[in-house]
Amino acid sequence: MSSTASGRNGTWRNWGGNVAARPAREVTPASVEELAGAIRRAAEDGLKVKAVGSGHSFTSIAATEGVMVRPHLLTGIRSVDREAMTVTVEAGTPLKRLNMALAREGLSLTNMGDIMEQTVSGATSTGTHGTGRDSASIAAQIKALELVTADGSVLTCSEKENPEVFAAARIGLGALGIVTAITFAVEPVFLLTAREEPMPFTRVLAEFDELWTENEHFEFYWFPHTGSTNTKRNNRSAGPEKPVGQLAGWFEDEFLSNGVFQAAQWVGRAVPAAIPAIARISSKALSARSYTDIPYKVFTSPRRVRFLEMEYAVPREAVVETLRELRAMVDRSGLRVSFPVEVRTAPADDITLSTASGRDSAYIAVHMVKGTPYQRYFTAAERILTAHEGRPHWGKVHTRDAEYLAQVYPRFGEFTALRDRLDPDRLFQNDYLRRVLGA
Repeated sequence: MSSTASGRNGTWRNWGGNVAARPAREVTPASVEELAGAIRRAAEDGLKVKAVGSGHSFTSIAATEGVMVRPHLLTGIRSVDREAMTVTVEAGTPLKRLNMALAREGLSLTNMGDIMEQTVSGATSTGTHGTGRDSASIAAQIKALELVTADGSVLTCSEKENPEVFAAARIGLGALGIVTAITFAVEPVFLLTAREEPMPFTRVLAEFDELWTENEHFEFYWFPHTGSTNTKRNNRSAGPEKPVGQLAGWFEDEFLSNGVFQAAQWVGRAVPAAIPAIARISSKALSARSYTDIPYKVFTSPRRVRFLEMEYAVPREAVVETLRELRAMVDRSGLRVSFPVEVRTAPADDITLSTASGRDSAYIAVHMVKGTPYQRYFTAAERILTAHEGRPHWGKVHTRDAEYLAQVYPRFGEFTALRDRLDPDRLFQNDYLRRVLGA
Protein backbone atom coordinates (compact mmCIF):
# COMPACT_ATOMS: atom_id res chain seq x y z
CA MET A 1 0.00 0.00 0.00
CA SER A 2 1.40 3.37 -0.98
CA SER A 3 0.63 4.90 2.42
CA THR A 4 3.31 2.80 4.04
CA ALA A 5 6.05 3.83 1.64
CA SER A 6 8.54 6.28 3.02
CA GLY A 7 8.27 9.84 1.87
CA ARG A 8 11.09 11.51 -0.02
CA ASN A 9 12.61 12.75 3.22
CA GLY A 10 12.65 9.26 4.75
CA THR A 11 9.45 9.71 6.76
CA TRP A 12 7.26 6.65 7.24
CA ARG A 13 3.51 7.09 7.75
CA ASN A 14 0.83 4.61 8.74
CA TRP A 15 -2.37 3.90 6.78
CA GLY A 16 -4.50 6.16 8.99
CA GLY A 17 -2.03 9.04 8.57
CA ASN A 18 -1.92 9.69 12.33
CA VAL A 19 1.55 8.23 12.98
CA ALA A 20 4.84 9.27 11.38
CA ALA A 21 8.42 8.17 12.05
CA ARG A 22 11.86 8.95 10.68
CA PRO A 23 14.03 5.86 11.06
CA ALA A 24 17.82 6.24 11.05
CA ARG A 25 17.92 3.48 8.44
CA GLU A 26 15.69 0.95 6.73
CA VAL A 27 16.57 -2.64 5.95
CA THR A 28 14.77 -5.07 3.67
CA PRO A 29 16.20 -8.50 4.48
CA ALA A 30 15.66 -11.27 1.92
CA SER A 31 16.43 -14.08 4.38
CA VAL A 32 16.37 -14.92 8.08
CA GLU A 33 20.20 -14.77 8.10
CA GLU A 34 20.17 -11.25 6.65
CA LEU A 35 17.65 -10.16 9.28
CA ALA A 36 19.76 -11.66 12.08
CA GLY A 37 22.78 -9.75 10.73
CA ALA A 38 20.82 -6.49 10.61
CA ILE A 39 19.68 -7.00 14.23
CA ARG A 40 23.24 -7.64 15.43
CA ARG A 41 24.51 -4.54 13.56
CA ALA A 42 21.77 -2.38 15.06
CA ALA A 43 22.74 -3.54 18.56
CA GLU A 44 26.41 -2.70 17.85
CA ASP A 45 25.38 0.76 16.63
CA GLY A 46 23.20 1.37 19.68
CA LEU A 47 20.01 1.57 17.58
CA LYS A 48 16.57 0.16 18.40
CA VAL A 49 14.88 -2.17 15.88
CA LYS A 50 11.23 -2.38 14.78
CA ALA A 51 9.60 -4.39 12.02
CA VAL A 52 6.77 -2.67 10.15
CA GLY A 53 4.19 -4.44 8.01
CA SER A 54 1.59 -2.62 5.93
CA GLY A 55 1.17 0.20 8.46
CA HIS A 56 -2.41 -0.71 9.31
CA SER A 57 -2.03 -0.08 13.04
CA PHE A 58 -3.42 3.21 14.31
CA THR A 59 -0.97 3.17 17.22
CA SER A 60 2.76 3.86 17.00
CA ILE A 61 3.50 0.19 17.75
CA ALA A 62 5.83 -0.07 14.72
CA ALA A 63 7.32 3.43 14.80
CA THR A 64 11.05 3.83 15.40
CA GLU A 65 13.87 6.31 15.05
CA GLY A 66 16.28 3.39 14.88
CA VAL A 67 16.34 0.59 12.32
CA MET A 68 13.06 -0.07 10.51
CA VAL A 69 12.77 -3.61 9.14
CA ARG A 70 10.57 -3.92 6.05
CA PRO A 71 9.61 -7.57 5.67
CA HIS A 72 8.23 -7.47 2.12
CA LEU A 73 10.96 -9.75 0.73
CA LEU A 74 10.19 -12.35 3.40
CA THR A 75 7.02 -13.51 1.67
CA GLY A 76 5.41 -16.63 0.30
CA ILE A 77 4.45 -20.08 1.49
CA ARG A 78 7.33 -22.20 2.79
CA SER A 79 5.44 -25.46 3.06
CA VAL A 80 2.01 -27.08 3.18
CA ASP A 81 1.63 -30.14 5.42
CA ARG A 82 -1.55 -31.93 4.41
CA GLU A 83 -1.18 -34.57 7.11
CA ALA A 84 -0.91 -32.08 9.95
CA MET A 85 -3.21 -29.64 8.06
CA THR A 86 -0.85 -26.71 8.53
CA VAL A 87 0.76 -24.13 6.28
CA THR A 88 4.03 -22.34 7.07
CA VAL A 89 4.29 -18.85 5.64
CA GLU A 90 6.94 -16.12 5.66
CA ALA A 91 6.17 -13.26 8.04
CA GLY A 92 5.92 -10.49 5.43
CA THR A 93 3.26 -12.25 3.36
CA PRO A 94 0.09 -10.16 3.03
CA LEU A 95 -3.06 -11.92 4.27
CA LYS A 96 -4.54 -11.37 0.80
CA ARG A 97 -1.77 -13.44 -0.81
CA LEU A 98 -2.06 -16.12 1.87
CA ASN A 99 -5.84 -16.39 1.40
CA MET A 100 -5.55 -16.65 -2.38
CA ALA A 101 -2.70 -19.16 -2.23
CA LEU A 102 -4.62 -21.32 0.27
CA ALA A 103 -7.75 -21.22 -1.93
CA ARG A 104 -5.68 -22.50 -4.88
CA GLU A 105 -4.56 -25.38 -2.65
CA GLY A 106 -8.18 -26.08 -1.63
CA LEU A 107 -7.49 -24.86 1.90
CA SER A 108 -8.62 -22.03 4.19
CA LEU A 109 -8.10 -20.45 7.58
CA THR A 110 -11.04 -21.10 9.91
CA ASN A 111 -11.67 -17.44 10.69
CA MET A 112 -10.23 -14.08 9.66
CA GLY A 113 -10.64 -10.34 10.10
CA ASP A 114 -12.58 -8.08 7.76
CA ILE A 115 -9.64 -6.75 5.75
CA MET A 116 -6.66 -8.56 4.25
CA GLU A 117 -4.12 -5.85 3.46
CA GLN A 118 -1.98 -6.56 6.52
CA THR A 119 1.06 -8.82 6.65
CA VAL A 120 0.53 -12.08 8.55
CA SER A 121 3.03 -11.07 11.23
CA GLY A 122 1.62 -7.55 11.66
CA ALA A 123 -1.94 -8.85 11.87
CA THR A 124 -1.17 -11.58 14.40
CA SER A 125 1.29 -9.56 16.52
CA THR A 126 -1.40 -6.95 17.21
CA GLY A 127 -4.23 -9.45 17.80
CA THR A 128 -6.27 -8.87 14.62
CA HIS A 129 -9.56 -10.78 14.77
CA GLY A 130 -12.86 -11.25 13.02
CA THR A 131 -15.98 -12.38 14.79
CA GLY A 132 -16.82 -15.88 15.97
CA ARG A 133 -18.84 -17.86 18.46
CA ASP A 134 -16.39 -20.77 18.54
CA SER A 135 -13.49 -19.68 16.33
CA ALA A 136 -11.06 -17.08 17.61
CA SER A 137 -8.52 -14.55 16.29
CA ILE A 138 -5.98 -15.16 13.53
CA ALA A 139 -3.25 -15.56 16.17
CA ALA A 140 -5.26 -18.31 17.89
CA GLN A 141 -4.88 -20.38 14.69
CA ILE A 142 -1.07 -20.33 14.95
CA LYS A 143 0.58 -23.72 15.52
CA ALA A 144 4.24 -22.65 15.48
CA LEU A 145 6.36 -19.51 15.20
CA GLU A 146 9.90 -18.64 14.20
CA LEU A 147 11.44 -15.42 15.48
CA VAL A 148 14.82 -13.75 15.60
CA THR A 149 15.58 -12.54 19.11
CA ALA A 150 17.71 -9.65 20.37
CA ASP A 151 21.00 -11.57 20.25
CA GLY A 152 20.41 -12.46 16.59
CA SER A 153 19.55 -16.10 17.26
CA VAL A 154 16.60 -17.88 15.67
CA LEU A 155 14.04 -19.25 18.11
CA THR A 156 11.22 -21.61 17.17
CA CYS A 157 8.26 -22.22 19.42
CA SER A 158 5.05 -24.26 19.55
CA GLU A 159 2.94 -25.97 22.21
CA LYS A 160 5.75 -28.55 22.56
CA GLU A 161 8.87 -26.43 21.92
CA ASN A 162 9.46 -23.35 24.12
CA PRO A 163 5.76 -23.37 25.15
CA GLU A 164 6.13 -20.30 27.41
CA VAL A 165 7.38 -18.29 24.42
CA PHE A 166 4.58 -19.72 22.25
CA ALA A 167 1.96 -18.61 24.81
CA ALA A 168 3.13 -15.00 24.49
CA ALA A 169 4.70 -14.60 21.05
CA ARG A 170 1.55 -15.35 19.04
CA ILE A 171 0.48 -11.81 20.01
CA GLY A 172 3.92 -10.48 20.83
CA LEU A 173 3.49 -6.75 20.02
CA GLY A 174 6.95 -6.84 18.42
CA ALA A 175 8.40 -6.86 21.96
CA LEU A 176 9.95 -10.33 22.06
CA GLY A 177 11.73 -10.51 18.71
CA ILE A 178 11.04 -10.20 15.01
CA VAL A 179 8.74 -12.90 13.67
CA THR A 180 10.09 -14.50 10.47
CA ALA A 181 7.66 -17.35 9.83
CA ILE A 182 4.27 -18.51 11.07
CA THR A 183 2.67 -21.96 10.89
CA PHE A 184 -1.13 -21.77 10.76
CA ALA A 185 -3.70 -24.50 11.22
CA VAL A 186 -5.78 -24.77 8.04
CA GLU A 187 -8.75 -26.84 6.93
CA PRO A 188 -10.23 -27.94 3.62
CA VAL A 189 -11.86 -24.93 1.94
CA PHE A 190 -15.55 -24.59 2.83
CA LEU A 191 -18.50 -22.40 1.94
CA LEU A 192 -20.09 -19.71 4.06
CA THR A 193 -23.52 -18.23 3.57
CA ALA A 194 -23.65 -14.58 4.57
CA ARG A 195 -26.95 -13.02 5.50
CA GLU A 196 -26.83 -9.24 5.79
CA GLU A 197 -29.91 -7.35 6.90
CA PRO A 198 -30.92 -4.15 8.65
CA MET A 199 -32.32 -4.54 12.17
CA PRO A 200 -33.39 -1.99 14.80
CA PHE A 201 -30.70 -1.28 17.42
CA THR A 202 -33.11 -2.07 20.29
CA ARG A 203 -33.94 -5.46 18.75
CA VAL A 204 -30.28 -6.40 18.27
CA LEU A 205 -29.58 -5.61 21.92
CA ALA A 206 -32.68 -7.44 23.13
CA GLU A 207 -31.83 -10.53 21.06
CA PHE A 208 -28.04 -10.33 21.22
CA ASP A 209 -27.60 -13.61 23.13
CA GLU A 210 -29.80 -15.49 20.66
CA LEU A 211 -28.13 -13.96 17.62
CA TRP A 212 -24.74 -14.89 19.09
CA THR A 213 -25.82 -18.44 20.02
CA GLU A 214 -27.51 -19.27 16.71
CA ASN A 215 -24.74 -18.11 14.38
CA GLU A 216 -21.14 -19.18 13.91
CA HIS A 217 -20.16 -15.60 13.07
CA PHE A 218 -22.36 -12.69 14.07
CA GLU A 219 -21.54 -8.97 13.84
CA PHE A 220 -23.37 -5.72 13.41
CA TYR A 221 -22.82 -2.05 12.67
CA TRP A 222 -24.80 0.60 14.52
CA PHE A 223 -25.16 4.02 12.91
CA PRO A 224 -24.95 6.68 15.66
CA HIS A 225 -27.81 9.25 15.65
CA THR A 226 -30.14 6.49 14.38
CA GLY A 227 -31.93 3.50 15.82
CA SER A 228 -30.65 1.36 12.94
CA THR A 229 -28.06 -1.35 12.55
CA ASN A 230 -26.86 -3.55 9.73
CA THR A 231 -26.34 -7.14 10.88
CA LYS A 232 -24.20 -9.85 9.28
CA ARG A 233 -24.47 -13.57 9.99
CA ASN A 234 -22.01 -16.01 8.44
CA ASN A 235 -22.64 -19.74 8.72
CA ARG A 236 -21.17 -22.79 7.03
CA SER A 237 -23.13 -24.00 4.08
CA ALA A 238 -23.38 -27.17 2.00
CA GLY A 239 -23.68 -24.93 -1.08
CA PRO A 240 -24.21 -24.36 -3.88
CA GLU A 241 -21.90 -21.37 -4.35
CA LYS A 242 -23.92 -18.19 -4.95
CA PRO A 243 -21.39 -15.36 -5.00
CA VAL A 244 -22.43 -11.73 -5.09
CA GLY A 245 -22.88 -10.85 -8.80
CA GLN A 246 -20.16 -8.64 -10.27
CA LEU A 247 -22.47 -5.68 -10.84
CA ALA A 248 -24.29 -6.03 -7.51
CA GLY A 249 -20.93 -6.49 -5.78
CA TRP A 250 -19.53 -3.37 -7.36
CA PHE A 251 -22.67 -1.40 -6.51
CA GLU A 252 -22.94 -2.55 -2.88
CA ASP A 253 -19.30 -3.01 -1.89
CA GLU A 254 -17.60 -0.34 -3.96
CA PHE A 255 -20.18 2.29 -4.89
CA LEU A 256 -22.27 2.32 -1.70
CA SER A 257 -19.79 1.08 0.94
CA ASN A 258 -16.80 3.04 -0.38
CA GLY A 259 -17.86 5.64 -2.97
CA VAL A 260 -21.10 7.04 -1.58
CA PHE A 261 -19.81 6.52 1.94
CA GLN A 262 -16.70 8.60 1.13
CA ALA A 263 -18.88 11.36 -0.35
CA ALA A 264 -21.07 11.28 2.78
CA GLN A 265 -17.94 11.66 4.93
CA TRP A 266 -16.86 14.72 2.89
CA VAL A 267 -20.28 16.32 3.34
CA GLY A 268 -20.18 15.49 7.04
CA ARG A 269 -16.78 17.13 7.43
CA ALA A 270 -17.94 20.27 5.61
CA VAL A 271 -21.34 20.45 7.36
CA PRO A 272 -21.25 18.55 10.67
CA ALA A 273 -24.88 19.48 11.36
CA ALA A 274 -25.89 17.30 8.39
CA ILE A 275 -24.35 14.14 9.90
CA PRO A 276 -27.49 12.78 11.67
CA ALA A 277 -29.47 13.12 8.43
CA ILE A 278 -26.65 11.46 6.44
CA ALA A 279 -26.52 8.68 9.04
CA ARG A 280 -30.24 8.00 8.63
CA ILE A 281 -29.82 7.78 4.84
CA SER A 282 -26.64 5.64 5.13
CA SER A 283 -28.30 3.22 7.53
CA LYS A 284 -31.06 2.61 4.97
CA ALA A 285 -28.81 2.47 1.88
CA LEU A 286 -27.73 -1.12 2.37
CA SER A 287 -30.62 -3.49 1.89
CA ALA A 288 -30.81 -7.16 2.92
CA ARG A 289 -28.83 -9.64 0.84
CA SER A 290 -27.59 -13.19 1.05
CA TYR A 291 -24.71 -14.90 -0.75
CA THR A 292 -22.58 -18.05 -0.48
CA ASP A 293 -18.85 -18.15 -1.22
CA ILE A 294 -15.46 -19.34 0.02
CA PRO A 295 -14.42 -17.88 3.40
CA TYR A 296 -12.10 -15.01 2.49
CA LYS A 297 -14.62 -13.65 -0.01
CA VAL A 298 -17.26 -13.57 2.74
CA PHE A 299 -15.19 -12.48 5.74
CA THR A 300 -13.23 -9.68 4.08
CA SER A 301 -14.18 -6.56 2.16
CA PRO A 302 -12.29 -3.57 0.74
CA ARG A 303 -11.93 -0.47 2.93
CA ARG A 304 -11.04 2.54 0.84
CA VAL A 305 -12.33 5.32 3.10
CA ARG A 306 -9.46 6.25 5.44
CA PHE A 307 -10.37 6.47 9.11
CA LEU A 308 -9.03 6.30 12.66
CA GLU A 309 -10.29 3.61 15.00
CA MET A 310 -10.45 2.74 18.67
CA GLU A 311 -11.55 -0.76 19.65
CA TYR A 312 -11.94 -2.40 23.03
CA ALA A 313 -12.74 -5.96 24.10
CA VAL A 314 -15.23 -6.10 26.96
CA PRO A 315 -16.49 -9.26 28.69
CA ARG A 316 -19.16 -10.66 26.40
CA GLU A 317 -21.84 -10.51 29.09
CA ALA A 318 -21.22 -6.75 29.42
CA VAL A 319 -21.67 -5.84 25.74
CA VAL A 320 -25.36 -4.87 25.76
CA GLU A 321 -25.00 -2.60 28.78
CA THR A 322 -21.83 -1.03 27.33
CA LEU A 323 -23.58 -0.28 24.02
CA ARG A 324 -26.56 1.29 25.82
CA GLU A 325 -24.15 3.59 27.66
CA LEU A 326 -22.32 4.43 24.43
CA ARG A 327 -25.58 5.37 22.71
CA ALA A 328 -26.70 7.52 25.65
CA MET A 329 -23.33 9.28 25.63
CA VAL A 330 -23.54 10.06 21.88
CA ASP A 331 -27.12 11.34 22.22
CA ARG A 332 -26.22 13.50 25.22
CA SER A 333 -22.89 14.83 23.97
CA GLY A 334 -23.79 16.89 20.93
CA LEU A 335 -21.07 14.94 19.07
CA ARG A 336 -21.58 14.37 15.35
CA VAL A 337 -20.45 10.84 14.48
CA SER A 338 -20.55 9.91 10.81
CA PHE A 339 -19.00 6.43 11.04
CA PRO A 340 -20.80 3.30 12.24
CA VAL A 341 -19.85 1.50 15.47
CA GLU A 342 -18.80 -2.10 14.81
CA VAL A 343 -19.59 -4.95 17.22
CA ARG A 344 -18.03 -8.43 17.02
CA THR A 345 -17.24 -11.34 19.39
CA ALA A 346 -14.53 -13.91 20.16
CA PRO A 347 -14.32 -16.91 22.46
CA ALA A 348 -11.74 -17.01 25.26
CA ASP A 349 -8.26 -18.10 24.16
CA ASP A 350 -4.99 -19.01 25.90
CA ILE A 351 -2.66 -16.32 24.50
CA THR A 352 -1.02 -14.20 27.23
CA LEU A 353 -1.90 -10.73 25.90
CA SER A 354 -4.78 -11.59 23.57
CA THR A 355 -7.72 -9.23 24.04
CA ALA A 356 -9.77 -12.44 24.55
CA SER A 357 -7.22 -14.04 26.90
CA GLY A 358 -9.11 -16.15 29.42
CA ARG A 359 -12.49 -14.54 28.80
CA ASP A 360 -15.29 -14.65 26.22
CA SER A 361 -15.17 -11.23 24.65
CA ALA A 362 -17.16 -8.74 22.62
CA TYR A 363 -15.46 -6.03 20.60
CA ILE A 364 -16.78 -2.51 20.28
CA ALA A 365 -15.02 -0.35 17.68
CA VAL A 366 -15.57 3.36 17.20
CA HIS A 367 -14.30 5.16 14.11
CA MET A 368 -13.86 8.69 12.82
CA VAL A 369 -13.04 9.58 9.23
CA LYS A 370 -9.41 10.64 8.68
CA GLY A 371 -8.94 14.38 9.15
CA THR A 372 -11.86 14.99 11.51
CA PRO A 373 -11.33 15.77 15.22
CA TYR A 374 -11.75 12.44 17.02
CA GLN A 375 -10.37 13.08 20.52
CA ARG A 376 -13.63 14.09 22.24
CA TYR A 377 -15.56 11.09 20.91
CA PHE A 378 -12.77 8.57 21.55
CA THR A 379 -12.13 9.93 25.06
CA ALA A 380 -15.80 9.68 26.00
CA ALA A 381 -16.06 6.18 24.47
CA GLU A 382 -12.88 5.05 26.20
CA ARG A 383 -14.24 6.17 29.57
CA ILE A 384 -17.23 3.83 29.10
CA LEU A 385 -15.18 0.93 27.70
CA THR A 386 -12.59 1.01 30.48
CA ALA A 387 -15.32 1.13 33.14
CA HIS A 388 -16.22 -2.37 31.91
CA GLU A 389 -12.61 -3.61 32.23
CA GLY A 390 -12.11 -3.16 28.51
CA ARG A 391 -8.89 -4.27 26.88
CA PRO A 392 -7.75 -2.03 24.01
CA HIS A 393 -6.82 -3.55 20.65
CA TRP A 394 -3.02 -3.26 20.46
CA GLY A 395 -3.12 -1.75 16.97
CA LYS A 396 -5.84 0.83 17.52
CA VAL A 397 -5.97 4.25 19.19
CA HIS A 398 -6.07 4.13 23.00
CA THR A 399 -4.51 5.94 25.95
CA ARG A 400 -3.94 3.02 28.36
CA ASP A 401 -0.63 2.32 30.07
CA ALA A 402 1.08 -0.64 31.76
CA GLU A 403 -0.51 0.14 35.13
CA TYR A 404 -4.03 -0.16 33.70
CA LEU A 405 -3.21 -3.12 31.44
CA ALA A 406 -1.71 -5.11 34.35
CA GLN A 407 -5.14 -4.90 36.02
CA VAL A 408 -7.15 -6.23 33.04
CA TYR A 409 -4.66 -8.93 31.95
CA PRO A 410 -4.18 -11.61 34.63
CA ARG A 411 -1.03 -12.87 32.82
CA PHE A 412 0.55 -9.46 32.21
CA GLY A 413 3.51 -10.17 34.52
CA GLU A 414 4.17 -13.43 32.67
CA PHE A 415 4.62 -11.48 29.42
CA THR A 416 6.91 -8.81 30.87
CA ALA A 417 9.06 -11.46 32.61
CA LEU A 418 9.52 -13.26 29.29
CA ARG A 419 10.43 -9.96 27.64
CA ASP A 420 13.05 -9.36 30.35
CA ARG A 421 14.54 -12.75 29.46
CA LEU A 422 14.42 -12.42 25.64
CA ASP A 423 15.18 -8.70 25.30
CA PRO A 424 16.92 -7.55 28.49
CA ASP A 425 18.50 -4.52 26.77
CA ARG A 426 15.20 -3.48 25.14
CA LEU A 427 16.50 -3.62 21.58
CA PHE A 428 12.90 -3.84 20.34
CA GLN A 429 11.65 -1.00 22.57
CA ASN A 430 9.86 2.11 21.32
CA ASP A 431 7.68 4.78 22.94
CA TYR A 432 4.52 2.72 22.52
CA LEU A 433 5.96 -0.40 24.19
CA ARG A 434 7.41 1.74 26.99
CA ARG A 435 3.89 2.99 27.68
CA VAL A 436 1.96 -0.28 27.42
CA LEU A 437 4.52 -2.66 28.93
CA GLY A 438 6.38 -0.33 31.26
CA ALA A 439 10.09 0.44 31.18
